[in-house]
Amino acid sequence: MSEKLWYKVARTFIKAGRLPLPVNNTVIEILKILLTEEQATFVLLFKDPSYSFEEIKKVTDLDDESLQKMLNDLMSIGMVSGIPSRRTGIMVYRLLPFLPGLVETTFMKGETTEKDKKLAQLYENFFNDVVLGTQKNYDKMISEFKKGPAITRIIPIEQELEVKKEAILQFDNISKIIEKADSISLSTCYCRHRKDLLGAPCKVTSERKNCFFFDRTAEFFISQGFAEPVSKPEALKIFKKAEDDGLVHKAFHANLDLEKDIEAICNCCKCCCGTFETHYKGAFPIMDYVSYLPKVDKDACVGCETCVRSCSAEAMELVDTVATVNEDRCIGCGVCAHLCPEKAIRMISIEPKKAFVPPPKLKII
Repeated sequence: MSEKLWYKVARTFIKAGRLPLPVNNTVIEILKILLTEEQATFVLLFKDPSYSFEEIKKVTDLDDESLQKMLNDLMSIGMVSGIPSRRTGIMVYRLLPFLPGLVETTFMKGETTEKDKKLAQLYENFFNDVVLGTQKNYDKMISEFKKGPAITRIIPIEQELEVKKEAILQFDNISKIIEKADSISLSTCYCRHRKDLLGAPCKVTSERKNCFFFDRTAEFFISQGFAEPVSKPEALKIFKKAEDDGLVHKAFHANLDLEKDIEAICNCCKCCCGTFETHYKGAFPIMDYVSYLPKVDKDACVGCETCVRSCSAEAMELVDTVATVNEDRCIGCGVCAHLCPEKAIRMISIEPKKAFVPPPKLKII
């Protein structure tokens, strides 16, 4: 394939998502490792968001057996998803976006080959490229990011919410999400595994298997070996451990549409997880859907700074020895309330909003 065709392949994966990302040599190099030339050429057929098998047949010369093998191979490496339609039951094939999508599936199997280490470095290079792109065109990029959707919904720590239990929205309650799910799968945290491959292990938790998928998405990842089935009690136990470690529950909705079902929940830290790490590097804003904010009991606060140290959004600070919330930065995760030794913080429900925190503006040499 010519470089021009590889560029088209890269652009196809970028366009499958909703984030303004660069199509550059690093992206192309990653795709050359993940795809054969035959697979890359086939990917260019994905002009629409989704296809049934019969619809793909109309745009390819492959016979049925060869076409099914092509799709199976692409699903097994995490480039294409195959999930039955909820309405018709017909298998629907979608190209996974570059981000979120390929960045995650590349590392979900927890493999440690030289190929995986090379890919980890290439993705690191990609994020560094995004930092440069954002910083060199800062005002324009921030304007573009503001137009985009919230990347994730923050699921607050349930026991810290100051509302009647029956009033908690389904999407704001880990227990209800788990209870409602028909299938749950557990995978290696792709962000922490990528950092492990780079020799920069997580500073917050020793856990590696704490990323969850639900229902049809869970079944797809189980079928392709990216995740394993997990029981509801075990899932709840892992979520509780994540809360005690100070991790943030971040939920991903189908197609980044907050009206659709939750497909996945990650347990995120500041040092490894893409949504935080790339923010502090200067690449992306924090863009989360938030339904709660913390309120500090000034009389109960002893100024121990536990909340300041544990806040992944850097939204807590001490003012005159009392913990104070910067509501413009807060994402309402409830970690501060959960870890406060004096129980001086509680989470108050607010009108749901999109939290938008621009990345730091850096001096680029």
